[in-house]
Amino acid sequence: MDSDALGAIADSFSAVGTIGAFLVGFRLLRREHRREADRAEDERRAQAERISAWIELVNKRDGTRDLTFHIHNASPMPIYEVELPLPARGDEEPHVEFVGLVPPGQTIQRSAPAEWLRTYVEPEPVQIEFLDSAGRRWSRDEQGTLSRSD
Repeated sequence: MDSDALGAIADSFSAVGTIGAFLVGFRLLRREHRREADRAEDERRAQAERISAWIELVNKRDGTRDLTFHIHNASPMPIYEVELPLPARGDEEPHVEFVGLVPPGQTIQRSAPAEWLRTYVEPEPVQIEFLDSAGRRWSRDEQGTLSRSD
């Protein structure tokens, strides 16, 4: 083999190696980008995951019992425009219990509709919608599933 042929073979291997290095680098960059996107989503969900709502029967000081919504904010920031969508019965218009603001680390209580007392069995989660401190709207359903709303 002459030196020109060896040079061509070396150039070919060099080109293949360069393309391979580029593909490996591109793949690592994509993997890191996906990891960063997942981390950013976790940060966005961090406050929303600390919000819960449930209904529970409470004893009042006068000895009567009251069915009460509880909205708990376990995050270090307030939540805003808190709403409890109430299911409609039959052909009724759906109703929303507007709560407003829930300060950090607090549980807010609101009376539930009196007719719900007839079907109450035990404490259970209720649907809640709210804005986090960054202005993103979230919803948590009765099964506890958290989703971002637009």
